[in-house]
Amino acid sequence: MKTPGLPSLLWIFVLALASLSCQDEVTTTHTFRTMVPVYLEMSDIRARTISIEPAKELDNPGKIYIYGDYLLINEPTKGIHILDNRNPSNPINKNFIPIEGNVDLAVNDNILYADNYVDLLAFDISNLNNIRLVKRVEDVFTHMYRHDTGQIITYKDSVLTTENAYWGGCPNCMFYTMDASRSFTANYAAAAQSYGTGGSMARFTLSSGHLYAVDESTMRVFDVKTPADPKFLKPIDLGWGIETIFPFQDKLFIGSNRGMHIYDASTPTSPTRMAVYEHVVACDPVVVNEDFAFVTLRSGNFCVNNVNQLQIINIEDPYKPYMMKSYPMLNPHGLGLAGDNLYIAEGSHGLKSFKVSDVMAIDQNQMEFLQSMKSVDLIPGPKSLIVIGPDGVCQFDYSTPSKLVKLSCIDVKNPIVVK
Repeated sequence: MKTPGLPSLLWIFVLALASLSCQDEVTTTHTFRTMVPVYLEMSDIRARTISIEPAKELDNPGKIYIYGDYLLINEPTKGIHILDNRNPSNPINKNFIPIEGNVDLAVNDNILYADNYVDLLAFDISNLNNIRLVKRVEDVFTHMYRHDTGQIITYKDSVLTTENAYWGGCPNCMFYTMDASRSFTANYAAAAQSYGTGGSMARFTLSSGHLYAVDESTMRVFDVKTPADPKFLKPIDLGWGIETIFPFQDKLFIGSNRGMHIYDASTPTSPTRMAVYEHVVACDPVVVNEDFAFVTLRSGNFCVNNVNQLQIINIEDPYKPYMMKSYPMLNPHGLGLAGDNLYIAEGSHGLKSFKVSDVMAIDQNQMEFLQSMKSVDLIPGPKSLIVIGPDGVCQFDYSTPSKLVKLSCIDVKNPIVVK
C-alpha cells in the first residue's frame, strides 16, 4: 500500500475544509445576565478616600443587620445603608457608607466591621454624623487574589449579547455564568454583649470577643476584644462549599452545601471541629436552640439535586448530630427562631411561620403562610420581625406570633428575581 505524500495530505485537508464550508451556517444572538470577571489593583482601592454619603435609595439590598436602634442593609459590592429604626413603622434612611467589594458586616460596641474586597475595615459609627474609618486590616480575604499578578479578581453583574455561529446543528455555545444571589443574597447571630444581630445567610459573626468570617472554604479568626483594633489571628480550613455561620453559646454552626459543621469555640482563638452532619448537595443556612438545629435545603442555580426541605437535627450531643425528621418545603432560603416560633423565607413563594415546640409535628403546626411576601432572609428582632426580599425590606409586629402585622416596607428601585 502506497503511503500518501505531503501534497496528498494537504489536498485531503483542503477537501475537508471545503466540505465544512458547504454546510449551512446558522448565527444566533443570545442576551443573558452574567457575572463578568474584573481585575483590580488593591493599591488603587486603598488610596481612595471613603467619604460618608447622604442617604440613598435601596437598589439591590443584600445582608441585613440590627444594632440597637439601627438597621443596617448591605448593598452588595457597593456599601452599607444605615437606617434609624427606633420606630419600625417609620424607619428613616440616614446615610450610606460606600465600600467597594462589600458583602458582609457585623457590629461590635459601635464598631462596624465590613469587607472591602481582600481587606477588613473597622468604622466607628457611634456618631452617625461623624462616621470614621479607624482601622484597615490588609490582605486577609486572600481567596480573591491572583497571586501571579498581585491583582484581585471580582465580578460585575452585567448583561451581555453575543453571536454564536455553528454548522450542521453542532453549536459552539458554552457559557459560564455566576449566580449573583449565591454571594449577595441576604446568619442570625445570637445577640450578646454589645453585638448586633444578623440574618441566617451571614458569613460574618461575633462571639466571645472574636469575629469569625467564612468564605467558600475557610474561616478567618479575628481578635476584637478591643473593638476598634481588630487583629487577624489565623485561617482555619473548613473544606469546600461553606455558606453561612451561626453562633450559639460557645459553639459555631457552619452551613455548607453538603452539610452542617459544628465547631467548639470555647477557646475562641482556636475553634475546633466537633462534628459534621452531611446531607445531599443543597444550599444550607442553619439556626439552632439548645437541642436542635433547623436547617433549610433548597434547589437553585448552585443548589443542585432539587431538594427543598426543612431538616431537624438533634444536637444534644454535638459530637453525634443526627436528623430526626425532614419536612417538604417549596424553596426555603433564610430562617429565624424566636422562642418556639420558626419563620422561614420561602423565596418567591412567600413567608411561613410554624410552632416548633414539637419538632416531630411541625407540619401540623403551621401558623401562617404569607404568599405575597417574597422573602430571602429575616431577623426576629427585639422590636419587629425584619424580612428582606427581592422587592424590599419589610417589618412586622410579631408580638402575636400567629398573626403578623405589617408595620412598614422599604421598596427597592431595582427588584431582582429570587432563585
